[in-house]
Amino acid sequence: MTDAAPQTLSDDLVSAFQIEGLPVRGRVVRLGEAVNEVLTRHAYPEPVANLLGEACALAALVGSSLKFEGRLIVQAQGDGPVRYVVVDYDTTGGLRGYCRFDADEVAAVSEGFVRPGAKTLLGGGVFIMTLDQGPDMERYQGVTAIEGESLALCAEQYFMQSEQIPTRVRLAVGQADTGEGLSWRAGGILIQTIAGDETRGETKEAWNHAQALFETTGEDELIDPSVPTTTLLWRLFNEDGVRLIDEKPLRAFCRCSEDRIGVVLQSFSPEEKAEMIEPDGKIHVTCEYCSRVYALEPDGEA
Repeated sequence: MTDAAPQTLSDDLVSAFQIEGLPVRGRVVRLGEAVNEVLTRHAYPEPVANLLGEACALAALVGSSLKFEGRLIVQAQGDGPVRYVVVDYDTTGGLRGYCRFDADEVAAVSEGFVRPGAKTLLGGGVFIMTLDQGPDMERYQGVTAIEGESLALCAEQYFMQSEQIPTRVRLAVGQADTGEGLSWRAGGILIQTIAGDETRGETKEAWNHAQALFETTGEDELIDPSVPTTTLLWRLFNEDGVRLIDEKPLRAFCRCSEDRIGVVLQSFSPEEKAEMIEPDGKIHVTCEYCSRVYALEPDGEA
């Protein structure tokens, strides 16, 4: 991709790329319908929706690099107006997410000209990434403090602290009219340096060069539906050349099911379940991720 980039749309895709001739690799994500579905399942205030959108983009950027079948869980929790934000990325490309928040507190910190970011919304707390390789493998979890008004800064600190990999991340969330009214969009880009060795030599100068180009990324470009991924990468790295390595499709999904809810209900005592019964004689359970309501018999049957 050293010449003019082809004009192909790239919504709901995460793409890996390599900057030619430099020990720098990266990934870029563009989310349209998938993130809009996640953000509109609940009546999130705009700052909360923005935070959850950032988490969705970040989970796709990091999770798409996993070499095993499983999940990446990105979450942040604190003592601020947003109690926690969590996004679950499945290595098949599925995303689901949820925020728990206090509406009055969010409104209070939203008074002003600047939209509150991660630190203001979450307060003092922690940023966590969890790798889940399935029930037969132990989970790996990395934790770092919440820093800055973007989850991008949290992620950069996480990689430096947990993996000692110099990493830059930029995330963007907003609404755009794609012809059917306003809908949420999210985007993100991540670059990482490959450590120097006897073959590559010192990589610091190349990393500084790549970062300078990375800094020119506009948030509007990351969410503009008229700017394909190929065009975005060409704008950033055309002087060196950039090559797309792989693309993965993304979609909104949820793990909830009648069977899963039924199993959970079986963990309650008959007395506890009796208190949950609604006037129609069933127990109603709402999935906090997708807002789907399940009506089950007290014995757990649908």
